[in-house]
Amino acid sequence: MINKKYQVFISSTYTDLIEERRKVMDVLLMADCIPAGMEAFVATDNEQFEVIKKVIDLCDYYVLILGMRYGSINSATGISYTEMEYEYAKEKGIPVLVFAIDDAVELDEDKRDSEEEKIAKLKLFRDKALTNRMASIWKNADELTGKVAVSIM
Repeated sequence: MINKKYQVFISSTYTDLIEERRKVMDVLLMADCIPAGMEAFVATDNEQFEVIKKVIDLCDYYVLILGMRYGSINSATGISYTEMEYEYAKEKGIPVLVFAIDDAVELDEDKRDSEEEKIAKLKLFRDKALTNRMASIWKNADELTGKVAVSIM
């Protein structure tokens, strides 16, 4: 019997969640999964988004990590690339696992949005993502990796 290695796409805003992403990748590797994050390049235009869609197409699972930043907004759609990735994965029927940071956690200025528009868009995105059957809340990187490990099993 061949053991299938699951490919898992990791989606999040980037600079504010570098440590969390790295830890989640480590957990996925330990669980014998193939993490597919876009560490090399973050979507900032439609051409890159097309590449990301092709990578998502190859994945068995899609992991969304939500912090307190909404991310770069696509001028054509008015939504963030992270939210576009999420919508695309759902549209393709890829199982989505959502991990959102606890609202009560205090973060440094550089790890959260200050613009009203982005704060409002993040709240709407977060509320929508948390209606997912596989959604949970985390307070720190260790709690996040523990929840990812349990969910992926």
